[in-house]
Amino acid sequence: MDENGGSGTDDCPGDEWLFDVFSKRCPSRATLEHATGRWGSLTLGALYEGSLRFNALRRRVDGVSEKMLSQTLHALERDGLVHREAQPTNPPRVDYELTPLGRQVAERLLALIGLVENRMSEVMTARERYDETHAAQASR
Repeated sequence: MDENGGSGTDDCPGDEWLFDVFSKRCPSRATLEHATGRWGSLTLGALYEGSLRFNALRRRVDGVSEKMLSQTLHALERDGLVHREAQPTNPPRVDYELTPLGRQVAERLLALIGLVENRMSEVMTARERYDETHAAQASR
């Protein structure tokens, strides 16, 4: 364990990487951010339902801008989580689908999403309690 709490394995010994997401230089951090950021997790979750074209995906992931969805898809494709298939048609048709790794990641994200959705009444109660407590403290 190094001084940052990681294993100190952020250098590449030979041809083998030992990844440690807690190490600041580990490339797994970027992939984790791409998959678990708001747009990444929603995009992966939407694609778990099946292959989608860009505009259908944008409608499914309500609130995402065209630019942000494009950036998200590029990052997820680069990380090997999403496959982009361009059809040579006029107009061009592009479909997005999960890779096998992307499906595994999406399954775990959807389990977390389900947990959060199913426990939102507890979250809302906690928020109300927090806001009441902090409003009372601020008025003193």
